[in-house]
Amino acid sequence: MNGLLVVIEQALRATGEALFLLAAAAWECRLAPLHLPKILAQMAEIGAATLPITAMISLFIGGVLSLQTGDALADFGIQGTLGGIVGVSMVKELGPVMTAILLTGRVGSAMAAEIGAMSVYQEIDALKTMNISPVRFLVMPRLLSTVVVLPVLVIYSDVVGWIGGGVVSAVNHRINIPFRIYMRNLTDVVDFDDVVNGLIKAMVFGIIIATTCCYVGLGTKGGPREVGQSVTKAVVFSFVLILIFDYIVTRVLFL
Repeated sequence: MNGLLVVIEQALRATGEALFLLAAAAWECRLAPLHLPKILAQMAEIGAATLPITAMISLFIGGVLSLQTGDALADFGIQGTLGGIVGVSMVKELGPVMTAILLTGRVGSAMAAEIGAMSVYQEIDALKTMNISPVRFLVMPRLLSTVVVLPVLVIYSDVVGWIGGGVVSAVNHRINIPFRIYMRNLTDVVDFDDVVNGLIKAMVFGIIIATTCCYVGLGTKGGPREVGQSVTKAVVFSFVLILIFDYIVTRVLFL
């Protein structure tokens, strides 16, 4: 019982500290124009690191979704609705969640490792000694760039997934839906609100990834071994929070 109380206390303390870090980083965003080169560099790094793998996975996710769903719809002769199903699935769920998980593994882990190494080698203390805010210098640019870039990556993922699903529906002899018909059904079913809901999810996930990875990185103590443990912890916590907030945001948006 005491062990459970200790775990709950640690979880509540970590949650409070992470929220304070998020609030401090949000306040520092007022100085974003002064740090624009650093923010743009972070955005370019996130895009360059995530864009190729996002394209490849989205293409195959859309293709597999089209293949499996189209085969089931063909049994009832309604495979003409495939475009709308693939389109809505990518926009509302698969695009935001899959892209957020990819960005966590590729970029979030790098954030935690970089800041964790700085903390271990006392570079964070050096910044404080020079009267430079670690939140302003390290966390704010990463938070802002992640929140901006992730929705763009989600749109890119959605489009590539749609194309992958359309190609499979056109070449598979059992589904046999021309790409033009597939896209017409997709555009008839997917509306602007669906896209906006997916982008809201992406922004929430961006906040979660940047805050969690920076918080874990700043709290790293010890040596190189602890840096690796912090990276694992940051990625796992981000995955769990993405899935939890995916349900919460879905529940709020689709009441």
